[in-house]
Amino acid sequence: MKVLCVGSLNLDYTYQVDHFVRPGETLAARARSVHCGGKGLNQSIAAAKAGLQVWHAGLVGTGGAPLLDALQRYGVDTGLIRALDQPCGHTVIQVTEAGENCILLYGGTNTCLTESFVDETLCRFAPGDVLLLQNEVNGIPYLIRQAVRRGLRVAFNAAPMAPEVADYPLELLSWLVINEGEGAALAGTQAPADILDRLAQRCPDTQLLLTLGAGGSVCRAGGETWSCGVFPVRPVDTTAAGDTFLGYYLGALLAGAPIPEALRLSSAASALCIQRRGAADAIPLLEEVRAALAAGSLGEMGKGASL
Repeated sequence: MKVLCVGSLNLDYTYQVDHFVRPGETLAARARSVHCGGKGLNQSIAAAKAGLQVWHAGLVGTGGAPLLDALQRYGVDTGLIRALDQPCGHTVIQVTEAGENCILLYGGTNTCLTESFVDETLCRFAPGDVLLLQNEVNGIPYLIRQAVRRGLRVAFNAAPMAPEVADYPLELLSWLVINEGEGAALAGTQAPADILDRLAQRCPDTQLLLTLGAGGSVCRAGGETWSCGVFPVRPVDTTAAGDTFLGYYLGALLAGAPIPEALRLSSAASALCIQRRGAADAIPLLEEVRAALAAGSLGEMGKGASL
């Protein structure tokens, strides 16, 4: 079984700041660094580090050679990535001392996918393979429909949220992954239980994964609900926390783990990730996650959300 991620490739320009820049303010940063990122790249690397066989497809722009190097370094196949003579996708990320971040995203070549590129890519995969998507590339509805028509299972992370996501064919998904804000926007309600109820009505055959930050995570599938807490670690940089969680969740599920075990492994991977600076480079290896769980070095996991 193969995992294909058709996803974004970004250069992340990260600035350490005392607080997020306010309107009209000029703020001096304490430090600056450049990392490989993009939700697509991060999730491809997370899935590969979690033990999956991953192909990444997408478009890379000028200055994007380090992105290919990063994917290849962690075993992701980059043969389906095409280069364009246009600006590469990039982000400007502010990170505070508390590890909180705010992100300004420029799509660049990530928004240049064509239907012919999608068709040429999907034809290389077989029924039962998994397509992993995020909302940082264009053409998501076409990708979902064509993949399902070919028998692929589709996981979609609805981030960054945009109004048009509500019109995507979400009912065709095998997995829909959202945070609390994204879920509220899609479901038109705030309470996590209500979010899951409404989305389950719309997508009865879709496994719903709702992440709640410090509140942990909740999964709804087949009428059953599982919740998972978080480990009590001090965050340094939360940029890749969600991408790490999703990559490890799919990795565990596709390896045959039950949902509660997949949630616990994903929570541990995210806990390790947020104690490091950066995005893709901060994602831990599977051996590190297993070792941390075995040693109890992450502390005792908190209780999951009560719905």
